[in-house]
Amino acid sequence: MTKPRGRRPALLALLGAGAVIASALSPLSAQADPATTYYAAPDGKDAGNCTQAKPCTLERAQKVLRKSVKHGDVTVQLADGNYRLTEPLRFDADDSGGDNTVHWTAAPGAHPVITGASAVTGWTKSTAGPGIWEASTPSGIDSRQLYVNGVIAPRAAIRLANSDVTPTATGLTIKNPALSYLATLPDQGRIEFESLGDFTNRYSPVQSISPTEITMVQPAWDNNTWGWDTVQRSFLAGPSWYLDNSLSFLTQVGQWYIDPTGGKLYYKPADGVDPNQLDVELPRLQSLISIGGTYDNPVTGLSFEGIQFSGTSWLGPSVDGYADQQNGLFIKGTYDYRPADAFTSCSRGCEMFERARTSWYQEPAAVQVSAASRVSFTGNTFTNLGQSALGIGNDANATVTGVGLGASNIDVVGNQFVENSGHGVAVGGVLPDAHHPSDPRMTNQDILIENNTINRVGVDYKDNSGILSTYVTGARILHNEVSNVPYDGIDTGYGWGINDAGGSNDYVDRGYYNWNTKYTTPTTLKDTQVEGNLVHNTKARFADGGSVYNLSANPGAVVSKNYLFNISGVGLYLDEGSRSMTYENNVVQGGSFVFTNASSLRNNTSDNLIQNNWYNSGGASTPNAAAHNNQLINNLKISGTNWPAGAVDVICAAGVAPQYRTSLNANQFGFTGCPVAAPVAPGWAIANASVVNSYTGQNGGAFGIAAAGADVWGAGGQHDDQFASIYRPGSVQATTSVSARVVAVNDSNSNAKSGVMIRNDMTKAGSSAGYAVVAVTARNGVVFEYDANADGYLDTEARASADIYRPIWVKLARSGTSYSASYSYDGQNYVPIGTPVTLASAAAQQDGGIFSTSHNTTQSAINEFDSVAITTAAGSAS
Repeated sequence: MTKPRGRRPALLALLGAGAVIASALSPLSAQADPATTYYAAPDGKDAGNCTQAKPCTLERAQKVLRKSVKHGDVTVQLADGNYRLTEPLRFDADDSGGDNTVHWTAAPGAHPVITGASAVTGWTKSTAGPGIWEASTPSGIDSRQLYVNGVIAPRAAIRLANSDVTPTATGLTIKNPALSYLATLPDQGRIEFESLGDFTNRYSPVQSISPTEITMVQPAWDNNTWGWDTVQRSFLAGPSWYLDNSLSFLTQVGQWYIDPTGGKLYYKPADGVDPNQLDVELPRLQSLISIGGTYDNPVTGLSFEGIQFSGTSWLGPSVDGYADQQNGLFIKGTYDYRPADAFTSCSRGCEMFERARTSWYQEPAAVQVSAASRVSFTGNTFTNLGQSALGIGNDANATVTGVGLGASNIDVVGNQFVENSGHGVAVGGVLPDAHHPSDPRMTNQDILIENNTINRVGVDYKDNSGILSTYVTGARILHNEVSNVPYDGIDTGYGWGINDAGGSNDYVDRGYYNWNTKYTTPTTLKDTQVEGNLVHNTKARFADGGSVYNLSANPGAVVSKNYLFNISGVGLYLDEGSRSMTYENNVVQGGSFVFTNASSLRNNTSDNLIQNNWYNSGGASTPNAAAHNNQLINNLKISGTNWPAGAVDVICAAGVAPQYRTSLNANQFGFTGCPVAAPVAPGWAIANASVVNSYTGQNGGAFGIAAAGADVWGAGGQHDDQFASIYRPGSVQATTSVSARVVAVNDSNSNAKSGVMIRNDMTKAGSSAGYAVVAVTARNGVVFEYDANADGYLDTEARASADIYRPIWVKLARSGTSYSASYSYDGQNYVPIGTPVTLASAAAQQDGGIFSTSHNTTQSAINEFDSVAITTAAGSAS
């Protein structure tokens, strides 16, 4: 871990699968004075002195501590429970620590949750449709998100084929007569059209629907149909189109719909699930925490430790649409210079669209920091937030205070960012004051993002990367793990080189500078460090972009010692204007190694050094390298995963440090070639079925398995039964279920499998009957496979096209000789896979457990499981 700079507090955190413990060392200037502690509780009073005997509210603690912080550090301990806010919690200059630090921290052993959501209770079965339940909500409450058992539940939606509709200047022409029923739907103004293109995720509200036309709300539709990667002319040959948010679309398990006028929330759980037994959270705030002062009087000296931040929903897209431009930036409102024929003339850019670039908006974060210094977040959890989770130094239009930028000496260390709708962390702005500040105090600088876990973010705004850092001086992005994201993992820079000194000739050609400034001085973007990060399972929904990506000149930037695996498309992507950067000692496993976007001799993707990297797939695409002085030196392509010692060192050191690891981290067991010793606990057995190289391990409630096996499949002349398993002998009886959460399938073959297995004897590969599995594949959904002819090989399959870029629970249930399979995203709402089957050859007692096979006899990765349970009628043997 990087040592703290200057007088800033050194923050240490111990992050386990279910607990966060954080402590802080006071600045040297405050150590002569005793620290003062105040106490808050969810049921605390808005009065008194916030003592341990009589704790107070968070707002009261803010007021009480102000006098004490003048004399030394102050701590506010948050007791266990949910702090349900009715308005955002604001920290301005009066809440500062000054030269000291105010620590807002979890009490020992506590897990406080600051939330803007309310629990939804009182569910009853609804007449709205089969399997639908309803609950009352306060009239007028609207939301774009619902959180069920900690997971973002999808809004009710239907998929449109590209042939079903044709985009027009006013909306969509309905081509499929089967969709004429849409004209009869109530509440048509709540329906939205969603488009997923090559790098944009757009939302447009509907105004009205006739049997042949869907008329869209303006100007949201206009804004989504000019520029680049537009609805009607995406760079993607077959964009994905949906209609969202109608009660009539509520047909799938886990979906929901809210009626703000009627005060009703509708939800469709799985068969047999009573939502009164679920934790259903309805967000009621658009932002949660605002930390911001002014440039004359900034916020200083705040620390947040061991707290969960949850429960927001950003409603802007419901009103203005989401005319996505890239990575959380969008346009809204009316542009009086938009050409009348822009639907056709500006569908792939035009001069007037380029003119509009200086008026873009930035997605507001749930937790916001601007005009602030010496603020730290350590060992917290940011989850169930309906936009970017943490925004640092964003543009003024993305802040509650109306004062943007101006963030310096901000530490983000050892946090978890999971199940969020936008970025995990978004640093910096994009408007002129971000890259050429009119006041030097606006400069975003010295931002540390280290040892954080970012897993499954960008859920609703899929153009958002895991970590974004735009115009920042001295951003350090170190030893984070970013995984399960629909777009890029780590993105630095912005602006396509437009704002760099001398401008961009590409944008001269497009007419941008006829309306906007061509700068002669550099931007604030420099000295970026991206090192030691672990980036995997990226680009789930978009073709364009890269797993580690940069835009514009970034002098002094070094991208080094990062390990990228299971990536789609390009690993290291130097997009337009990337200049004066060094990429060295990175390991890129799968995908394409590197791309420098210098196809045009007129752009400024130049003067970059790419050296001493290792890769095993694709190659280097570096057009016009010599003309642009992009140098590739001593980069080594290797076969398979036969990494040399230097690459292994990078792989083994990548990702978060041990004290911050949880079951979400791919390096909790190390990697193949550098596994961490973690033997399986007593009571579990290990079976290695014809696997040459395997690894099995346990870390608390988490398990890891690597198995270089051909497959588990015996049909069509393919007699493969090669896997590694952790199991309990004889644990499966007449009425038993075996379940587990597959946290990650890290093998690269699209048909690699990890899941649960039942068979008569786990040690007898290719000969043991009563055999069935439910498994998550690396790229092909979830499968239920079983041995129909009792020859000891799996030969029959049912498949579900589940979202595999996320943790998934799988379950295999036995009832006598009948076996059924299902999967779930939240551990409660299980969706059947196929239909129950009979395995007459099943023994009275069978073995049951978890397994992996890499579908490749020469290489494997460590796949991750937790929540493993073997449950019988007599109880659980997990």
